[in-house]
Amino acid sequence: MKPCVFVHTNHKQYLGALVSAYSMKRNSRTPDAFDVRLIEHERYKDFFRRYEGREYRRDGSTRRWLNDDLQSFTPLRFTPPELMGYQGKAVVVDPDVFAVQDVMELLSRDTRGKAIWCRMRGTGPLAHFASSVMLLDCAKLTHWKLEEDFDKLFRMERDYKDWMNLEYEDKSTIGLFEPEWNDFDKLTPNTKMLHNTRRMTQPWKTGLPVDFVPAERSIIPGLALLKRARRRLFGEYAFLGHYKKHPDSNQERYFFQLLRECLEQGIVDEPLIKEHMARNHIRHDALELVERVPPLPKAA
Repeated sequence: MKPCVFVHTNHKQYLGALVSAYSMKRNSRTPDAFDVRLIEHERYKDFFRRYEGREYRRDGSTRRWLNDDLQSFTPLRFTPPELMGYQGKAVVVDPDVFAVQDVMELLSRDTRGKAIWCRMRGTGPLAHFASSVMLLDCAKLTHWKLEEDFDKLFRMERDYKDWMNLEYEDKSTIGLFEPEWNDFDKLTPNTKMLHNTRRMTQPWKTGLPVDFVPAERSIIPGLALLKRARRRLFGEYAFLGHYKKHPDSNQERYFFQLLRECLEQGIVDEPLIKEHMARNHIRHDALELVERVPPLPKAA
């Protein structure tokens, strides 16, 4: 069985996921040595539909599950072991993660008996494991079962944030890889995978209305309560404004250079991009930017 890179996504991040999947093969010296697969929320729609509007535990409070939220795909990051038949190695990434160097270097790494490899995010009391990019030894993760684990959120037996932060895992089974494999809004010569993790500045969404609910846990006294009050009194996305321009023009350029290649190779086409523009999933000047960016240098 070949190792596999999984990109999990929903309809709102679908174009990003296609670009992400393309980048994995494009920037590998041995693209035939591994598979790349999308894990789409649509495939699980009947399952997720049962939870629409129901309250679940998140950030120590409760929220309503919304399948139309920007990040309704996130539970799917725990499905690769099931999809691999609990065999072999997999890398799973968010749809806003793009290979800059060769992902096969990660897939071929000695896992040294660990079930999960990832990086840390944050410092001090807010430090946690970042599950947005993980290297998985699937045989050691037979306890990952999406439907059972997701349902525990609604029975108030688990907190969503703790689940995403791998708080329910045995810490001795988690190894830490170099931050460059999940570089948070940072593109340098050392970056191996670029993660446009700040949702507010994702380069393909500039100018669109914000359609995600910000985290509500905070170390600032009273701030979490104010955030919850805004959501409960005025609606999920009230007063959140619009997506901002990414502060690093190189990261914006990189995404649209990859999208340009996807167009040239028929991975996406103009009608698909225009459809997602109309649905406010991608900025309305995307095709203009594709025409404007210079071509990417050939992969090393």
